[in-house]
Parts: sequence; structure tokens; C-alpha cells
Amino acid sequence: MQYNHQEIERKWQEFWANNQTFKASNNSDKPKYYVLDMFPYPSGAGLHVGHPLGYIASDIYARYKRHKGFNVLHPQGYDSFGLPAEQYAIQTGQHPAITTETNIKTYRGQLDKIGFSFDWSREVRTSNPEYYKWTQWIFIQLFNSWYNKDTDKAEDIATLVATFEAEGNANVNAVSDEDVQQFSAEEWKNFSATKQLEILLQYRLTFLSDTEVNWCPALGTVLANDEIVNGVSERGGHPVIRKKMTQWSMRISAYAQRLLDGLETIDWPQPLKDSQTNWIGRSQGAMVSFDVDGHDAKIDVFTTRPDTIFGVSFMTLAPEHDLVAQITTAEQKEAVEAYIDATSKRSERDRMADVKTISGVFTGAYALHPFTGKQVPIWIGDYVLASYGTGAVMAVPCGDQRDYDFAKHFGLEIPNIFADVDISEKANDAKEGIKLANSDFLDGLNYNKGMKTVIYELEKRGFGYGKINYRLRDAVFSRQRYWGEPFPVYYKDEMPQMIDAKHLPIVLPEVEKYLPTEDGKPPLGNAEVWAWDTTTNTVVENTKIDNETVFPLELNSMPGWAGSSWYFNRYMDSNNEGEFVSKEAVDYWKEVDLYIGGSEHATGHLLYERFWQKFLFDRGFLPVDEFAKKLINQGMILGTSAFVYRVEGTNTFVSKGLIGDKIVQPIHADVSLVNSSDELDIEGFKNHPLNIDFKDAEFILEDGKYIVGREVEKMSKSKYNVVNPDLICEEYGADSLRLFEMFLGPLEQTKPWKTSGISGVYSFLKKLWKLFADENGINVSDTAPTKEELKTLHKTIKKVEEDIENFSFNTSVSTFMIAVNELSALKCNKRSILEPLLVLISPYAPHIAEELWSQLGHAESISTVAFPKFEEKHLVESSKNYPVSFNGKMRFTLELPLDMSKDEIEKTVMAHEKTQQQLQGRKPKKVIVVPGKIINIVG
Repeated sequence: MQYNHQEIERKWQEFWANNQTFKASNNSDKPKYYVLDMFPYPSGAGLHVGHPLGYIASDIYARYKRHKGFNVLHPQGYDSFGLPAEQYAIQTGQHPAITTETNIKTYRGQLDKIGFSFDWSREVRTSNPEYYKWTQWIFIQLFNSWYNKDTDKAEDIATLVATFEAEGNANVNAVSDEDVQQFSAEEWKNFSATKQLEILLQYRLTFLSDTEVNWCPALGTVLANDEIVNGVSERGGHPVIRKKMTQWSMRISAYAQRLLDGLETIDWPQPLKDSQTNWIGRSQGAMVSFDVDGHDAKIDVFTTRPDTIFGVSFMTLAPEHDLVAQITTAEQKEAVEAYIDATSKRSERDRMADVKTISGVFTGAYALHPFTGKQVPIWIGDYVLASYGTGAVMAVPCGDQRDYDFAKHFGLEIPNIFADVDISEKANDAKEGIKLANSDFLDGLNYNKGMKTVIYELEKRGFGYGKINYRLRDAVFSRQRYWGEPFPVYYKDEMPQMIDAKHLPIVLPEVEKYLPTEDGKPPLGNAEVWAWDTTTNTVVENTKIDNETVFPLELNSMPGWAGSSWYFNRYMDSNNEGEFVSKEAVDYWKEVDLYIGGSEHATGHLLYERFWQKFLFDRGFLPVDEFAKKLINQGMILGTSAFVYRVEGTNTFVSKGLIGDKIVQPIHADVSLVNSSDELDIEGFKNHPLNIDFKDAEFILEDGKYIVGREVEKMSKSKYNVVNPDLICEEYGADSLRLFEMFLGPLEQTKPWKTSGISGVYSFLKKLWKLFADENGINVSDTAPTKEELKTLHKTIKKVEEDIENFSFNTSVSTFMIAVNELSALKCNKRSILEPLLVLISPYAPHIAEELWSQLGHAESISTVAFPKFEEKHLVESSKNYPVSFNGKMRFTLELPLDMSKDEIEKTVMAHEKTQQQLQGRKPKKVIVVPGKIINIVG
């Protein structure tokens, strides 16, 4: 009976699907355990062997927890809205829904081939109206909420309106826009309905505002910072400029401190926590207000070093700052406008990262120092960002190196305010042990005393106040795209109105073009049917807009992170048509117990997910305010790329060993054209569709072969080094793939892929099979196991359980190999040993385990069987195999009980026939016995 992996794996994948083996129940007496993967975006390229790494690890743990008696939720779905599908639609005219569906079928087929224990009955797709109905619903809840600083949570906007009606807003302590005007209850009641809506927008947790965004003209959309690489769009490499647009934003800044505090309560990797901590960027300091000389204007600055205020010698505004146009003099206008135009072509990320370039322009205007009244020149510089702080800095060149370099570059004053500190070569950024000088009432004070004193004086004189600031900015939530969630918003008198939740979902309209309209509106502006009729509560044709009963709908769509910010909650109750998740389901599952995914989402999806979770918790929709107790970042599997070498300026390729002193250009070759000996299939290379320029190339060979170069780098389609898991499953089986990916190294580490190594794992599975079966079929005995067989089993149980609990999956695979080798050497075919061994291996290699379990006569799936219990007694040694030496040379061994006394050991050894043969009648001079260690006869 041979091991046929293809037949076995097809059989059990069909069995699991047909019997819904891994379907989780929302009502169970078992303890719950929720294992989650970061769900994939279904790209056209499909999976390569690097993608399943985290899925295999989570699947092993999910299967292990089922063996341990847990009701396990292990769902899967698709993050199916996104820019790539839209770009493909623009290029081909094919609807994004069609390409998305095609890609999902490919992904599903690949995932099924690897044998994951997903509960597919709970599948979600963010682009399905049944799903994004609830994303729209969450948006409405955010719109109808405000953040109450007194209760430190989000509350229904109705409570804020009630306060306005009773007492105005003088005592309202809320997270809101900076420029909210104070009004009384009477004034509120006399405001027009439109005015009231305008005021409420300044408090809502999702709101409209004019925001500086990353605008990509070629893509016709706003991009997030993480969608920009080296100043161009990650998708397509198009130029990106900074542009002010009216956008929907999320007031995530309201949750800055709670997002920080929550990191202390969750078991997430420290580097990921550090990334979020730095992104949130809490700092303590003061807001300081500078009057602008000759203007009815003030410049507000947040500074972490208000104690250095007497060292201010200039101010720098972000080029986008609202005051720049107002205060710039006629003489400086041309230079300022040219600088602003140049800056608009650089992303915020580039500006933050560029610490070497010094650039700026003087506005011609001056601020007045709040304490001295001295004129302070106002510059603009691209190292100041409008989105950070107030978009303005008070420059203290003696205490900040960037300010120092700026002042040196432009010949500005650098006053020294530090006693006994030399600033002739560089700024002083030290705090401890430094005293202030040339600083009026701060002279002689150290950092701590100086901070307290200056904040006291600022507040007393009305120049500023102490403040905690956060780097975290409110998140822009609008995208000028088609393939995203439509907003449930229409506009009446140019003010946003929410569509009643009972009319959701608002479904994407049909359009002929996926590009922006000719007049620059987002792609939804191309829709013929895209207006809201308030009498019928339906979407109708744009031509029917009358601004009385039919109104324009929002033309922007939501960003990619909208649907992925709450999907883990939907999995708990994915088929519920009446609620985003029922109270019963969410009270049972509560949160994710184990979340596995890439670290690249640290400050993107993961931060937004935590924000939405806390908001929904505040509003009473969820029972916990952190969605995942434990998170593991899996490492990356690297590809081994292949390179051919073209002699520069020619169409001749030279084999690696013949390069010598030739100047060559390395070019990626498709790894599928290279064999295990690094030999290139030259004809295959020439005929590759992407190598049309090399069809007639000449190849200089070594020993009749063209040998490629090799390099380990990121596995990527663009590097032609991807390995398709389908091919591995076909040749070696999914169980081999699963074991091999775990065997490569620790889960969190980056490791290279080498297909040749998988044959060893495949051989292991065939050896495992032979423990159970011979050429005639299953050959298992019901006789009692030996002590050695029990020892092998129980040390394997102990090690594997410890490894799984510690997520040390690679060492488990080694343990399995050792166990199978030992049992093979013992010729073990005992049912009482082999059945528990199968259960141990089944999370890693489920197909072979299911098949052998079935062949052993069991009707139920092995996935439901209890995990074997470790028994210490089988590892406790009761005897010792003593080496018996004569004059220090070992002659034979003798197994004796460990509790035998020294005298008894000596008597037994001396009476042994082999001892008598060695002595040949002589009496030994001495018998040395160390119980449990050695026996040495001297004579």
C-alpha cells in the first residue's frame, strides 16, 4: 500500500468541505478560541509560497486547540476593494467586480489545496454589498457621535445637542476643531438649521474639512502616506503632489492616549508596539501664541521646549500654512509662491525623511516675541509640516540642530541661552545638567524648573498654556475612486445628510469609465443613476436632482482600510442580516485570541482597527475595547533569484564563471527556467514573453552550459523568483509544503526558500506511512508497547505540546522526524503508540493523518480527537546500563536497577560470567562503584 499524496489530499479536502468539519458554533459548552489571519487582497498574481507561511502557523494552532477541547473559530475572507482592481478596470474596461471574483476563485482554489481548516461558512468579502452595508452603518454611527473628554469616550451626538439647547457650549469639554466659537443656549436655538449642522460638524467623529492630501493626478485619487514610495505612487510610480481638498476625515486623534494606553494590555510584538507608539507620538510641552507684526493675526506654536523661548531667533511655517498668503510681502511673493509650488510635489514622508537638504524662503513678515516684543523673522520651510502640530515652529537654533543648520545656512542670528555651553560648532540638545542664561526670569533655572516656570508665566500673561500634543493626525477617509464603499451620504444645502440605516446598503452604481470625469469629479460622477430621492428613499438618476426632494450623493468612496477595520467582528456572525454582529455572538467570542499577520500593517490597518474597536466599544456595540489579545508577526520567505549576465552594450550573455573582468548587466531570469544545478534553459529564456528583446541573443557557455548567478531577495513577481504553491502541492503534496514552511526556521524570522529542501520532508512522510502500512496494507498490532516505545512517544508529546504553545513550529518538525526514526528502528507498529503519534502530527500534516486514522478503522475525523496526555513516568529511568571497565577500559555493559545499593552492584558484577572471563581466576585489587555512573575493576 503506497503513499499517494495527490489522491489522499483531494479525498480529505472534499470530505472537510462536504461535512463542514471546521464549522464553528456560536453556542457551545466548550471554551472558545478565535484564531485570525490578516485576510488577503485577492490579486491577479495569486499566492506564492511566501504567502501561506502565517496561514499554516495559524492553522496548526487552530487544529491544536480543537484537539485540546476548544470550540475554535478560524475564518477566512477577502479584503476585496482596492486600487489594483480599479487600475485594471481602467486599462481593460472590465468591471472590477469581475476581476475580483476571478482572483478570489484562484485564491480559494490555492488555499483549499493547502488544506486549511477554515470555517468557510463565515467568509466575508469587503466588496460585497451585504458586508459593506455594515461598513456604511459604522460610518453613520461615527457621524452621529462626538468625543466627551469628561467621560473619556464617544457618545451619541444627541447628548451634545441636548447640552447646546440647555446651556450652549461654554462648558463642553470635547475633542473638536480648533476654531469652535462659543455660543449660548439661546443663540443655539436661534441658529438656522444649516448653521447648527455646520457647528456639529466641528464635533463629529467623522467630519468634512479642507485637508492637505497626497493627490496623484495620474491615478485621479488621494493616496495615503503608505501608498507613496520615494515621492511617487506605489502603484504605477506616478508623481504625487500636495493639494488642499474637502475630504471626509476620521477624528482618530480623539483616541490618541487610549491607543497608547491600550498597548500595555495586549500581547503584541514590542517592535510593532514601538511603531504605534512613535506614530501616535505623545509629547508634553506648551502652546505659545506669537502676534504677527502689522497684521491682525497670531501664530500658534506647540513646543516641547517652552523653557528655551528666549532663544527664538526666527519662526518657520509650513509652506501650506493658511497665514502664508496673508502675511507674505509683495517683495517676497514671487519667491514664496515658487517655493510652495516646488514643495507641493514632495510627499510628507519624503520631507520628513530628508534631513540633509536645507531650504526655505523669507516671507518678509515678522512675529513679535511674546515676552520681549522683539521682531522675529517669519520663514517658510518644507521641513515643517502643516499636518503636524500647528504647522509652525519657533526656531531655537542654539538648542535644535535642524534650526541651527537652517540659521547657519541663511545667516540668521543664533543667540546662546545656555550657561557655560559652547554652541560655536553645533546646537546643544542636552537637558540634564544645563542651566538657562540670557533668559530673563528663567536665568539660572534647570530644565524641569524652567518648564514649570515658563508655562506658569505663559498662562498668567495670556501668551499660551501647557499642553500634551500627539503626532497622530486625523485620518483622511475620502478616496476619489470607484472601487470602494460608497458613502451613505447625500447633500442638502451643501450640508451632508446621512441616509437612514434601514435603506442600506447604498450600492455602487454602474459606470462606463472608471477615471475621474472631464471636469475633475471622482469616477462616481460618471454614473447616470446617482442621486437620492427622499420621497422614495431610493437612488435615482442625476437628472432628477431638484434640491427639494432629490439630492446629489457623495462622489467620493471610502478608503481600503474601511472594510478591514472591523472584519474580525463580522466573522463572529457573518450571516446576520439584521445586525453587524449580534450581542449573543460577540459576547461569546468577545475578541481574537491569536492574530497572525505581517508587520507592514503596524501603523496602517492595525491602528485603524484598534480605533474602530474602541469607538464601537464606547457606543455599547462591543464588549471589549481591544480586538486581539495576542498578535504574532510572521517573517518573510525570501526567493532565490536567478540572474543572467549581459555584456554591456551587446546582446551577448556570458555564463557566470566566464565573467572575469567583463562589464556585465545582471538581468533577472525566471527561476522556472533554471534547474537545481543552476543551469539555464536557454531556449525557454529566449522564448519567454517578457524577453522578446533577447530572442536572437548569443550565449557564451561554460562546459556546454549556461550557469546563472543566484541571490536571495524578496519573493516577488517582478523578480521572477516566485514559487507557485500549486506546483509544490502537485509534486510533493500539501502536507510536505506545510511541514517544510514550518521547518525553514522560527515563525517570526525571515528565511530563504529552496525547493530542493522539500524532498527531505517528503521522504519523512513516506517513512511515517511505512510505520503503519506495508505492501499489503495497514499493518498495526494491538500488542502492548515496550518501555522504549512509550518513552519515544511521551517525550514527543511533551516536546510538541511545548513547541506549539510557544509557537516554535520548526522544532516540532524536527521532533517528529526523530520520533519516526526511533520508532522505525524499534520496528514499532503498536496501535497504542502510532495512534497518539498521528494526533500529534495531524495539525501539521492533516491529510496523511486523516487517511491513516481512517485506515485504522475510525469513522470520525482525527480533528475531533483529544490531544494525547503526557505521562512523566514513561521518561523516568528505572535502570541504568552501566559500562563495566577493567583497568579503565570498558569491556561490556550491564543493565541494573537504579535503586540497587553499592554493595549489591559489586556482588552482581563480580558474579557475572564476563567478569570471571576477564579476571581468569585473579583477585582484583579494588572494585570502584559509583551508583548510577560507573563500575571499574582494578587488578
